[in-house]
Amino acid sequence: MLNPFDIVIFGGGGDLALRKLLPAMYRAYQEGNLPEGSRILPTVREESKKNEYVENAGKALKEHLGQGEYNEADWNEFSQYLVPVVVNVTDADNNWDILRDILEQDDKDKSRVFYLSLPPAVYGKCCELLSQKSLISKNSRVVVEKPIGYCGDSAEEINAKIAEYFEEEQIFRIDHYLGKETVQNLMALRFSNVLFENLWDAKTIDNIQISISETVGLESRAGFYDKAGALRDMVQNHLLQLLCLVAMESPHKLNANRIRNEKLKVLEALRPLTDELVDENVVRGQYVPGDLNGNLVPGYLEELGEGSSTTETFVAIRAHIDNWRWSGVPFYLRTGKRMKQRCAEIVVEYKPVSHNVYDDTVGPILPNRLIIRLQPEESIQLTLMSKRLDNLEMQLEPVTLNIELSEKYSNGFHSDAYKRLMLDAAANNPSLFIHRDEVRQAWKWIDPIIARWQEKGTPALYRAGSWGPESADELLEEKGHAWFNVGEKN
Repeated sequence: MLNPFDIVIFGGGGDLALRKLLPAMYRAYQEGNLPEGSRILPTVREESKKNEYVENAGKALKEHLGQGEYNEADWNEFSQYLVPVVVNVTDADNNWDILRDILEQDDKDKSRVFYLSLPPAVYGKCCELLSQKSLISKNSRVVVEKPIGYCGDSAEEINAKIAEYFEEEQIFRIDHYLGKETVQNLMALRFSNVLFENLWDAKTIDNIQISISETVGLESRAGFYDKAGALRDMVQNHLLQLLCLVAMESPHKLNANRIRNEKLKVLEALRPLTDELVDENVVRGQYVPGDLNGNLVPGYLEELGEGSSTTETFVAIRAHIDNWRWSGVPFYLRTGKRMKQRCAEIVVEYKPVSHNVYDDTVGPILPNRLIIRLQPEESIQLTLMSKRLDNLEMQLEPVTLNIELSEKYSNGFHSDAYKRLMLDAAANNPSLFIHRDEVRQAWKWIDPIIARWQEKGTPALYRAGSWGPESADELLEEKGHAWFNVGEKN
């Protein structure tokens, strides 16, 4: 059972806190996982915001929780955990002393989690003030959001500044995709089923696709996004972390250090993409106006309000891992905004049977395919060839074994990545968080792509409501492959 803890959410009035973090903690309370005596301390910049905070938090829960999750009785109880505090995270004013007094009026050995729901540029200053005000105890942890920096050098600078005040084991770099139940189930699928672990290498697998598609555009992130783009915002963290979990070797034990070591080996084995190799293996795109679910939506430049920008809203990459297990297997990574459907999934396509014993009359024999879907629903599907049972002729067709995890586990438990990760941080369990070495190695692979784009070329255009630019399809066609697009005949 988790011991009581305090979690200070710097930037507690921001979009992330109201849309994700507070709903996560509310769900933890409903499920009995928020220990009595714990406190949630969201920081705001003004006294007026502090006075309105609890009311605004209630409104945010009603808006962002799923159907049937909110009820007034639970909210009234949960609201007692909220202790809003006025703090300027870049100014050592007296309000920091108020925060210290609140924290120290309780058990000094209590776990403290400092969640920096802030721009990465102020991470260092916030950590410095936490140290100056003697708020960092032996049981303190700091949680930082991605992306950390805009390149390897800036990430190293930010990490070095945080490391002046926190030990590495106290720093929890969060990637919420790692907290998804289906992502964790990926390890269970691989390492507890001999069926898959014996069929998880270059001898049996033809290619692997990892896609994260979004239907939304810029929303409220225009200023940030135009400086970052899809490569920094999604590939450097989410997609590479999923790649690591798919491709890593089995650790001796599933503890934090061993998992991180195996993920790091994957990142180190990624074949570098530099100069002309970037042109050959990477596609970047930017959406223009198009039809999305029957509605005409504006293009990126219209949403941005600027006349021109070369920032990518779509990236597709053909990557290779140069080791014994994966030699010759292409890994296709894809992410984009204003795509046809919202989905995050891992598709493992197996090689065709080595010898076809049937003649052409049975129909085409398609390779087996394993699909691990992370969102919007969570499921695992395995496509096999089977005889059709509606006639006497020998005819084959693909059939799908489908495990709908949301239906199987419909006992009131809500899969929530932020909930799991925040509770793991409170419990000092770093297994699903990212080590500094992983950040460094990921940027080492990404930086040459950014450098090449700065030298030459502009994004290929694609219509909003499509699956991206045609050049992304051509990237797979060169090797005889095709993207698996959810909801379409593949």
